[in-house]
Amino acid sequence: MQRPFTSLLGRLTAIALTGLALVTLSGCATQSGTDGTKITVAANEQIIMEEFMVPSGDAGINLYVRNKRLKSTTSFNKDNVVLFVHGATYPSETGFDLRLDGLSWMDVMAQQGYDVYLVDIRGYGKSTRPAIMDQPAADNKPFADSDTAARDYAAAADWVRKRRNVEKLNVVGHSWGTVITALYTTRHADKVNRLVLFAPVWIRKTASLTDAGGTLGAYRTVTIDAARKRKAAGLKPGQNPQPDAWFEAWAAATFESDPVGSKATPKFVRAPNGSVQDGRLFWSAGKAVYDPALITVPTMLILAEWDADTPLYMAQTLYPLLTKSKDKKLVVLSEGTHGIMNEIKRFSLFTEVDRFYKDGR
Repeated sequence: MQRPFTSLLGRLTAIALTGLALVTLSGCATQSGTDGTKITVAANEQIIMEEFMVPSGDAGINLYVRNKRLKSTTSFNKDNVVLFVHGATYPSETGFDLRLDGLSWMDVMAQQGYDVYLVDIRGYGKSTRPAIMDQPAADNKPFADSDTAARDYAAAADWVRKRRNVEKLNVVGHSWGTVITALYTTRHADKVNRLVLFAPVWIRKTASLTDAGGTLGAYRTVTIDAARKRKAAGLKPGQNPQPDAWFEAWAAATFESDPVGSKATPKFVRAPNGSVQDGRLFWSAGKAVYDPALITVPTMLILAEWDADTPLYMAQTLYPLLTKSKDKKLVVLSEGTHGIMNEIKRFSLFTEVDRFYKDGR
């Protein structure tokens, strides 16, 4: 039984296997984009939220998918259907649908007219956690590598496309999610409209912040203190891109997402080590998981200037390798870190992504 969402998102009405909530935004929020553009969410707009468990194609593995859209959005096409996927450590929900000051990124995209989805890869969030996650990590090898994750993403994308009867959709990946979505796009370019690689991973010149070294087991555990230290990596005195209350809200939601870690003291989340293993075999070894020359769709690389997880040199190296991407774009946002989607400058990110997707209309 999944925990209710009433505390965060309003009334919850169960419909078969779908959790459906009608969210009423009771205020009017206005924030500025990088170019001064005002983004206003009108009062009392209603957002429909639905939840699904989608078969991955592997026996016993189901993927958690969440959908948000305005009640008035009833027409779907390649330009307004979007699917998010998370990075190597935390679930999609608290990256893309954490309501800060009453709004999440998914809320904003719904208001902008998108039919927006997120998915958790196996082992993350509310997707199936294989039995090996209930065993000591050292007893099993890493799982959920980039290839497996790309197949999970493909299963969710196919389900979304079928549900909305669209041939293509818009794709967003964050951090390791950029590897997942880029790999997916090299295999399924005919199903992708536009690709956003947010905080893109590429060949490493610096140490990984997700790899503590040593022998890799099936999964790793991350505490709130470790998350706080990772977020502060690379920041100089006086640089504070996120209010403390926002970090606490993120931590409360994120560390509640693990059914085992949420009951521990201190709390932790478990994250599959497939991505870390890929880091050792590929990115830190000077090899890539995918060939960027195989990406033929319009692609945007976007990140914030204080990102220590995927520093700017990665995007700058990757960008010229996208030799067949039409209308490619590289955007660097000011005064943000790897998690800028949940920081003060988050609307600069939201504005640029919306503009990129609407460039094709």
